[in-house]
Amino acid sequence: MPPIAPELSAPETALDLSLVRKYAAAGPRYTSYPPATRFTFGPGEIGLEEAFAEDNASPDRPLSLYVHLPFCESRCWYCGCTTVITRDHGRANPYLDYVEKELALLAPRLDPRRPVTQLHFGGGTPTFLSPAQLRRLGAMLHDRFRFASDAEISVEIDPRRLSLAHIEALRDIGATRASLGVQDTNPEVQLAIHRHQPHALNEQAFAWLRGAGFTSINVDLIYGLPLQTTATIRRTIADVLGLGPDRLSVFSYAHVPWMKPAQKIFDQRGQLPDAEAKLAMFAVAHAELRAAGYVDIGLDHFARPDDELAKARAAGTLQRNFQGYSTRAGASLHGLGMSSISSTPDVYYQNFKTLAEYRAALDAGRLPVERGLRLDPEDKRRRTIIMRVMCERRLDYAALSRAFGFDFSERYAAEIASLDDLEADGIVRRDAHGLEVTSRGTPLLRIVAMRFDPANYAGAKRHSQAV
Repeated sequence: MPPIAPELSAPETALDLSLVRKYAAAGPRYTSYPPATRFTFGPGEIGLEEAFAEDNASPDRPLSLYVHLPFCESRCWYCGCTTVITRDHGRANPYLDYVEKELALLAPRLDPRRPVTQLHFGGGTPTFLSPAQLRRLGAMLHDRFRFASDAEISVEIDPRRLSLAHIEALRDIGATRASLGVQDTNPEVQLAIHRHQPHALNEQAFAWLRGAGFTSINVDLIYGLPLQTTATIRRTIADVLGLGPDRLSVFSYAHVPWMKPAQKIFDQRGQLPDAEAKLAMFAVAHAELRAAGYVDIGLDHFARPDDELAKARAAGTLQRNFQGYSTRAGASLHGLGMSSISSTPDVYYQNFKTLAEYRAALDAGRLPVERGLRLDPEDKRRRTIIMRVMCERRLDYAALSRAFGFDFSERYAAEIASLDDLEADGIVRRDAHGLEVTSRGTPLLRIVAMRFDPANYAGAKRHSQAV
């Protein structure tokens, strides 16, 4: 791919690590508000059937679909995803049988006139499925739903579990976007995290995807892993930039051994970098990607300036959902498979996280929903505020006053006043009309958003550090 023209990306203030040190704290990533940690009620209590009716009241509202494919052949010790570890590929067809049962229950509850504008296959390892199974899954979905002509169909890919036949099957079902799990290209780091992945596999995956006409490829990287240093991060960034990705997600490793027991091995070995080393890695990744011309979308996301994500960021049309940042607005998200999360304008709901519970619900003829949350009017208002911070990096008080039907700056005076320290440090700018997160404050978007969240996350162990 051609090099990025640096003049196309807007200049940004250099990363200020002293501010990151001062303000970084544990908190939600705000892929939703309220966050999923607040889901506590069952399907009857959240009024799930009423939520479908409310959602269908707007037949022009598009649909976004997510399918969770949980199988992995081996466990990566850093991983926080909901997975099923097995080398028995015979388990995939029975799982698809249950997804088909779930589809038979879900699809009739949704207005068939509503177009699907997004479909994402996540996991786990979607390419654990064979090419024939991927085609079967695609056919199941296309038979039940009407897809828009420009529907965005994307898939997460493990380059270690990939063949050209997989890519051909994905193209046959309409996929044009892929996200590759790379994490780190250093062999010693890979050994420490139990993920051996020669860079040649990444190069091969890119060549196959580009050859098949995939229009957007994202790469996932993680900093803060065992044995990583600023030198290994710089080398990994250089390796990955040589592939010419359209987007990168550079995540901070979330060490939560009380939730993911496999991570305890890192504590036993004493190989994790300390907080200062981790911050230095973040600084290196940020500087290298900005120097290469990538636009800082927010949080951990970077994109080429000609990518849809960067264009949406510039135009103020960026969206955020459970898959992260998105360019498609207004869609209701409906998830399929164990642990998947769905959202309508009024309700969030999540499927059972274990395979046994997921199957038992479907065998009983019920949607496999374990828990969720019905949003009250104040939840919806704060969702709007927090998503505008996360996506637009600004709040227009007059526009919010019109949307809410009351004086925004008066109702939320305490929250606005709580930003005094952030303004003094140059993280936000404020006047009587609104506020804006500065480029200096972009790495702390979550901290700004948290000032409008009434929950107290101090000492909580259910969220990762902001950086």
